Amino acid sequence: MTWDHVNGTVAADAAGIREIACDESGSDGENLTGGNTDVFAHASVLLSAASAAGHVQEIRDRIRSPAEEYKANHLLREKHRAVLEWLLSPSGPLHGRAHVHLVEKPFYIVDRAVDLLLDDPGAAVSLFAEGRRTFTGEEWTSFLEAANHLLWVRHDEPPDTPHTPVARFFHLVDTLRGRHPGTPAADVLGRLSEERPRALSYRAGIQDGPFVLAPVLNPLLPSILHTAAHWSDGGRPVRLAHDRQNMLTPERIAWIEGEARRRGIRLAGLRLVVSRFDARVQLADFLAGIARRIASDELNGRGDPALSALLRPYTGAAAVWGDERSWARLGPARESGGPSAPVDSRAQGLS
Repeated sequence: MTWDHVNGTVAADAAGIREIACDESGSDGENLTGGNTDVFAHASVLLSAASAAGHVQEIRDRIRSPAEEYKANHLLREKHRAVLEWLLSPSGPLHGRAHVHLVEKPFYIVDRAVDLLLDDPGAAVSLFAEGRRTFTGEEWTSFLEAANHLLWVRHDEPPDTPHTPVARFFHLVDTLRGRHPGTPAADVLGRLSEERPRALSYRAGIQDGPFVLAPVLNPLLPSILHTAAHWSDGGRPVRLAHDRQNMLTPERIAWIEGEARRRGIRLAGLRLVVSRFDARVQLADFLAGIARRIASDELNGRGDPALSALLRPYTGAAAVWGDERSWARLGPARESGGPSAPVDSRAQGLS
């Protein structure tokens, strides 16, 4: 094992492989409209175990809570604002050694539904922007819920009837087209309305291995691939150490590793660890929870400019994000100084 003594990071093991510690926040499985959060965050850090342990101990010394296990909420309390700002600051322990992949759940639903039916990233961006402007709040929520249920992997669906996800989704599409004729949103809905056979084919094959193994709506697996792609950029092999998660079965880990090979991502492996025994994963857990809260607040118009600015160096341009206003504050800045636009995951082959 070789070390970067200046930054406290593990440069690589004897085989030239760096290990990245990961955790997530905001996971609701495929229930993206009925869950507790509107943002999913996948965080990763590159630090040695000893360095990470020292940083976790410093956080504990600064916060001085009697809690046995610290979580992001400890850092997000107003009385610990100074600790939070130190953690994210350019002089803090994570700067240049951590990354966050963000997913805006409402946009993710639209993106996945349009990908299934039209395979047109531009249509997803258009429908998300125009739909929110054109439909009432209740109509937009109903559309998201119908799209969520259309894609949700279930094992007990009856043949297509007025009560199935396919029938409900296309009935709502036709209803919204009728209520808002001539609008850009209705134009995209018109294209969707012609793709009922695709939706029926998807539902008919939903119990097949690929859909059960890698559900279309669960953002965790593609986020792990994004993380591996980020850290292996330039051809550097990486191994991921991820906090234990029910979704990460041996079969799905094998799928992730296979997909990485297929897409040219230098992922040497993925192993599961218990966060309370790995300070690196604890720091990833802190960062994921902090990023999710900051991003959600920004998305909902109650963002803290200082915290959003501190988060920006960690966010990746490959975020699955549709709200331009909030992304202008959260996304990594271009070299010219302006904010980067959200990047559709399919453009990078990582959906």
